[in-house]
Amino acid sequence: MTGAVAGSDGKLRCPWAMSVPEYVDYHDAEWGRRLTTDDAMFERLSLEAFQSGLSWLVILRKRDAFRQAFAGFDMLTVAGYGAGDVERLLADTGIVRNRAKIEAAIGNAQAALALDGGLLKHISGFAPRGRRKAPKALGEVPAESPESQALAKDLRKRGFRFVGPTTLYALFQATGLVNDHLADCWAR
Repeated sequence: MTGAVAGSDGKLRCPWAMSVPEYVDYHDAEWGRRLTTDDAMFERLSLEAFQSGLSWLVILRKRDAFRQAFAGFDMLTVAGYGAGDVERLLADTGIVRNRAKIEAAIGNAQAALALDGGLLKHISGFAPRGRRKAPKALGEVPAESPESQALAKDLRKRGFRFVGPTTLYALFQATGLVNDHLADCWAR
């Protein structure tokens, strides 16, 4: 099964969203929807980085704890975190306790605050332009794009970490900067 799949409510959805209720909720209410604030983009960028090497379901199930641990992903607050905060976060069983990812989130907040025009505008500026053909099956959805590769290069140059082209393409998808809902998916 690689095309859209009918859920118990009869709606056709992207098949990746069908395994557990958390995925259905995320797909239906959030994935592929545009963001409006820098802090919202920072949250998504941070969560995508924490997800690296893990299941997205792990991140979704820990999301409330992440929000609490990282002050609602307020960039100004997170940018001010110091060594004591890193130790506090490493002891927080509610989040992914990976020193490199925690330190990257703090450094990324600092780097994001230095961007002219803000994080949301900067990332949106790299999004693919124009409409492309809607994918009919998961196999037609790329893992990265020339735009995500260019954004990764740009962000790394600015001091961001855990921002590879695959992570950033997933960010484009999650934040509606590309529409990778399958052609028959109700959310498209």
